[in-house]
Amino acid sequence: MRVHVADHPLITHKLSVLRDKNTPSPVFRQLTEELVTLLAYEATRNVRTEQVEIETPVTTTTGLAIARPRPLVVPILRAGLGMLEGMTKLLPTAEVGFLGMARNEVTFEPTTYAERLPEDLSDRQCFVLDPMLATGGSLGAAIDFIFQRGAQDVTAICILGAPEGLAAIEKQVGDRDVTLVLGSLDERLDERGYIVPGLGDAGDRLYGTVD
Repeated sequence: MRVHVADHPLITHKLSVLRDKNTPSPVFRQLTEELVTLLAYEATRNVRTEQVEIETPVTTTTGLAIARPRPLVVPILRAGLGMLEGMTKLLPTAEVGFLGMARNEVTFEPTTYAERLPEDLSDRQCFVLDPMLATGGSLGAAIDFIFQRGAQDVTAICILGAPEGLAAIEKQVGDRDVTLVLGSLDERLDERGYIVPGLGDAGDRLYGTVD
C-alpha cells in the first residue's frame, strides 16, 4: 500500500480551521470542499489518460483526456458526502457511487446499510472518500467491498488519519493495489476511538447532530 501524507501550507491552514471547535458548520463544509480538492490533486496523479488529437487556433496537436471507463468516486455515507463536491470539481467526468456504512459505537465494527455501485468494477479506477481514518473499520470494509466487485486499484482520500487505522488498513489490504492520501496523520486514538487531536465527529460538524 502506498501512503501519501500531503505537505502543503494551504492544507495545514485549512486543517487548522477545521480542527477549531468554534468553526461553524457552513464554514466547515466550505473548507472541507476546498481541502478535498487539494487532496484530490495529489490522489489523481496516476489517473488513467488517453491521447486525443485536438485543434488549437494555430495547429493540430496531441493532448490527453481522462480514459474510459471513467473513474468512479465513492463517498462513504454520511460524512463522505461532504467531500464529494471537492472531488468532482477536480474530476467532473467521474461517475459517482455510494456506500452507506455505520460504526457500532461499542465494538467499533462497521456495518453496511446501503450501496449504489456498478456490479462490475473491473478496469475502473475507484476513489473512496472518508473524512476520518480512525480504527480503519469502515474504510477497510469499503475497500473490500469494492475489490469484491472486481476493482483492480483503489485510492482512498481521508482528511485525517490515526496510526492505528493506518496499520489496520495496511494489514487488511495485503498485496492489493491501494493508495491512501491523507491531509494529516495525527497522534493516536482515544478510548472512544476518536482521532487525537482530530476534529471531532466530521459528520456532525458537517451536517449537525441527528437525534
